[in-house]
Amino acid sequence: MPVSAYQERVYALVSQIPSGRVTTYAALSAALASSPRAVGGALRRNPFAPEVPCHRVVCANGAIGGFLGEAQDAPSGINQKRKLDLLRGEGVLFDGKGDLVDLGRMWSAFEV
Repeated sequence: MPVSAYQERVYALVSQIPSGRVTTYAALSAALASSPRAVGGALRRNPFAPEVPCHRVVCANGAIGGFLGEAQDAPSGINQKRKLDLLRGEGVLFDGKGDLVDLGRMWSAFEV
């Protein structure tokens, strides 16, 4: 599946996020001089997941956020559970409301 130049830039930055850490849509958009919504759109179409770890991107307030094109509050919750499982496997934990437990897991040292 072909990707746009913008998607390539987003995926390159997302690939920098270390295992066990998360970043935010806002931090990515700041690094790209873009918008969080545009970042979310690119991640929604990520054909390289989980190798390009879009599961490591959360909301600015530490909420888990959406995954694979499904909103955080989507009725099925299947993709959110998958995102939580991937992050839990990396040591990143969320509480029962879907909020990041340890804000020290946030990361934003992108090399642009």
